[in-house]
Amino acid sequence: KNLLFGLVLSTLMVPQIVRLVPEYLGFSRLGMSNTFWPLILPAWFGSAYNIFLLRQFFTTIPIEMDQSAQIDGAGPMRILWDVLLPQIRPALAVVLIGSFTYNWNDFFRPLIYINSPSLRTAALSLSAFQAVYGGTPFHLLMAASLVNIIPLVVLFFTLQRYFIQGIVVTGVKG
Repeated sequence: KNLLFGLVLSTLMVPQIVRLVPEYLGFSRLGMSNTFWPLILPAWFGSAYNIFLLRQFFTTIPIEMDQSAQIDGAGPMRILWDVLLPQIRPALAVVLIGSFTYNWNDFFRPLIYINSPSLRTAALSLSAFQAVYGGTPFHLLMAASLVNIIPLVVLFFTLQRYFIQGIVVTGVKG
């Protein structure tokens, strides 16, 4: 268990650029280049940082809660859904917002995987927008940037109560 966790954490030491070539070759062989799949699939499987963060939250939950749920007749899935997940909502909110923000603002991976102008992400579109107008029309660029951050702001305000809940719980424990 600890060996697997150590292997997952060791991927944090490998730069993204080193992992990109084998990843690109794999997605190309599967026929997924010039699609959104190379951008979506790595986000679904989670990053090492997110796995580390969730594991640390799970270790703060007392084992007695699992044991008492087992005594009450709950199975593993029931314990996960009804006992553990409600307690790690703040961590899930952090992971969701962090992952979404990273992937939404990512420029490099879409630049490598997406060739079609109709599939450009927001970050690529902003760069192309700046290139088309030559120079930097700041008023247009700032308007486009404002539209670009709307999904991030909506997501944050939707999940804000979980952040506050996590701060309150941490303050009570500490």
